Amino acid sequence: MTSGNTKFKITSFICLIFISSLVFSQEGQVVINQDKHITVLLDLKKEINKNETSSERYKIQVYSGNRSGAYEAQKEFSSSFGGWYPSMQYETPNFKIWAGNFRTRLEADRALKKIKRKFPNAFIFKPKKEKS
Repeated sequence: MTSGNTKFKITSFICLIFISSLVFSQEGQVVINQDKHITVLLDLKKEINKNETSSERYKIQVYSGNRSGAYEAQKEFSSSFGGWYPSMQYETPNFKIWAGNFRTRLEADRALKKIKRKFPNAFIFKPKKEKS
């Protein structure tokens, strides 16, 4: 009889837990209030990013000056920042060292923050499109 009594107590206890969980459970509803223009702006941003070509990407200029200074800056940049490959450009009368090919301004801003520690005059720009 003791085992029957124990089974009854266990069954009763399980039923009590189940019923109490039903009685005390909570339901909620989350409402997000946002300006209706946010979704329009996000869609526009997605469309702009989708249509960007490589010539519309951002670059960082780390040096502008004479040829020997450009070679030195390119060498120093390569040894300090292996992930962004510097290229030398010539725009009369200066040689320039450009680095990176960043898809978004945010990516370029993050890189610039690191690069400015070594090259304080560095800045972000978008190269001009070459005329066909």
